[in-house]
Amino acid sequence: MDESAYGSRDRRGHYTPDRLVRTGPLFELPFRPRVVARWLFGWGGYLWPYNLFYALVGIGVWLWLTPPMERMRDFEAGWIAFIWLRNAGLILLWFGAFHLRLYVQRAQGTRFKYNPNWPSTDNDAFLFRDQTVDNMIWAFGSGVTIWTAYEAVTWWLFANGYVPWVSWAGHPVYIVAFMLLIPLFREVHFYLVHRLIHVPVLYRYVHSLHHNNVNPGPWSGLSMHPVEHLLYFSGVALHWIVPSHPVHAMFHLVHLAMSPAPGHTGFEKVVAGEDSALDTHCFAHYLHHKYFEVNYADGGVPLDRWFGTFHDGSREAEERMNARFKARNAKRRAKAAKAAPS
Repeated sequence: MDESAYGSRDRRGHYTPDRLVRTGPLFELPFRPRVVARWLFGWGGYLWPYNLFYALVGIGVWLWLTPPMERMRDFEAGWIAFIWLRNAGLILLWFGAFHLRLYVQRAQGTRFKYNPNWPSTDNDAFLFRDQTVDNMIWAFGSGVTIWTAYEAVTWWLFANGYVPWVSWAGHPVYIVAFMLLIPLFREVHFYLVHRLIHVPVLYRYVHSLHHNNVNPGPWSGLSMHPVEHLLYFSGVALHWIVPSHPVHAMFHLVHLAMSPAPGHTGFEKVVAGEDSALDTHCFAHYLHHKYFEVNYADGGVPLDRWFGTFHDGSREAEERMNARFKARNAKRRAKAAKAAPS
């Protein structure tokens, strides 16, 4: 598969796809039913392949890899440790599959890789000066641990009847509709958290750890400061308030944990054959790592468009971004000059 048929490289070797970043049509006016239907049900849209895959994983994990509810009425080290090991195994398999093919085997070289360089192996911004090692330490040590803590509290609340539990037999339509809405809620929550941790003081002491990955790889997705993990996984608290079924919470947690992997591969496509490839849909987020203050969300809900932080990868978008930065910096300089003693 020839990358030049889908994009081009600049003088420094950085790859830009011809296809611009798009946001979902669900909130566009006028409402276009056919366009929305294609986005919902077409390949590479809202359901297929990723959201459906995460939903199936969540259902499977809930049915076969979660301790019985009766056992989780009390906090015990045994079942909590089992969940930690299960979560760690899930992350190792999913993130590790992308990393193995793209960064260990380098099965497609730098074809479709946005940044032509490989992850840092001698950079003091990372633990042990190694980007991948650093990313994995934060992903497992903090990410899996905090994910497990939220999950343990969620199951304890369900098991003791402290949160409303909706049955499949009584409310099948509600359960399906709620499953379909979880990724949209996830995106709104992520946008709010993401904007919060870009506040200068939180960015400096918390989010900058994630942004050390200016050339992200799969493991960069869950490489976060513990405070960021606490905020990131807090979205599951929705199910502590809104009536739901435990499978909703499991899907929500799986989505939170697994979706950062394809979103941080650093590749536009994972090539499966000469005429087939899996789109990663990570160019929008790659631009966030490149420019820091654009594309805070993923685009199902067009929050970045609404709040003026959208970058679709075009030259025009870059010019708008630079003009915004220039105006903001001029305003800051004027404010500083006004505050300075005469």
